[in-house]
Amino acid sequence: MPTKWRAVIHRQDHNDIVFNFEKEQKDNRTVLYVLNAGERLRVDSVRFQGDSVFIKMPVFESSFKATIAQGKWSGMWIKGTAGAEQVMPFTAEKNNVRFTLSEGPAKIDINGRWAVRFASDSTGETSSIAEFRQKGDKLEGTFLTPTGDYRFLEGVVTGNKLKLSGFDGAHAYLFTADITDKNTIQHGKYFSGLKYSEEWWATKDAGAKVKTDEAAMYLRPGEEKLDFRFPDLNGHPVSINDQRFKNKVVIVQLMGSWCPNCMDETAFLSDYYNRNKQQGVEIVALAYEYSTNFERSQKSLKKFQQRFNVQYPVLITGVTVSDTFRTEKTLPQVTRIKVFPSSIIIDKKGKVRKLDTGFFGPGTGQHYEAYKQEFYKTIDTLLKEK
Repeated sequence: MPTKWRAVIHRQDHNDIVFNFEKEQKDNRTVLYVLNAGERLRVDSVRFQGDSVFIKMPVFESSFKATIAQGKWSGMWIKGTAGAEQVMPFTAEKNNVRFTLSEGPAKIDINGRWAVRFASDSTGETSSIAEFRQKGDKLEGTFLTPTGDYRFLEGVVTGNKLKLSGFDGAHAYLFTADITDKNTIQHGKYFSGLKYSEEWWATKDAGAKVKTDEAAMYLRPGEEKLDFRFPDLNGHPVSINDQRFKNKVVIVQLMGSWCPNCMDETAFLSDYYNRNKQQGVEIVALAYEYSTNFERSQKSLKKFQQRFNVQYPVLITGVTVSDTFRTEKTLPQVTRIKVFPSSIIIDKKGKVRKLDTGFFGPGTGQHYEAYKQEFYKTIDTLLKEK
């Protein structure tokens, strides 16, 4: 029988990030499932040695190591970054509660869509939205911003306060706030990873939309085609001008193995490609990683390739995501790449027809469904062209 555990990533400011996982035995081995709302993220690299446990997350440069004493795991979460590794204290024990109702039962229902402003919003306006699903004290939802979504978040409404958290191996999130009334959320705080935090506010607005203009990408004047050549995961050079892409509708995926939204997009694109590659569609991914080290990038990207059965080429650009000249060095035909993932859709004649920076993943519900329908419509239209 699976057992449910409560894990805590401990921050120095005591705004600890909580998530749940299930532990069970399958085929004489331990398997974990990280739980966030509707997501069950399978983790099957779990090794016990003496009084210690070692866990490698299935994607991302992310792992745990802990000692076991009296049924409790105590150790560290280790996460790769563009600089030094981040290391944070971690504990876990059997418990099926994510957040206690410290302020009693929920006093207000916040179910629905909210216009959100983060303190870091450059416009000073509500450029983001939140979608909340509340049943009694239980709360699920996510935030959608011009640069992507915060995936699957789960928590509670207790009294007039909300608490939401999420963990996917790359990012650890905690959101808290005061619910002033059924239309107003104030004193929101967003905590991420080792020490990041910022304020947020929200107003209920069923018609609110994400303002994506600031993240948009365009062709530069006089340009209509891309021109790139990078090595694949085996070191073999692949060019957009290769024969395999001729007379095909091509999706160029701009991604990185450090990016949870890229994980969601890769899952979607891989499934789509494996079902439709005979229809005249090709996909090629351009990866912007934490370092210029080919072997490190290769190792991390192969996790994506294996996890999602990726059959299309994944190319290592050799340019880091933090490089301020990443666009000029890789895709000088377009304006600055601001958001990961982004995609560029090319028609059968090799001309760029759409630059899409608006991917929202499965944690966003109807927004994900709308994205997929728009994607299908665009590709089907281009496939019908001669």
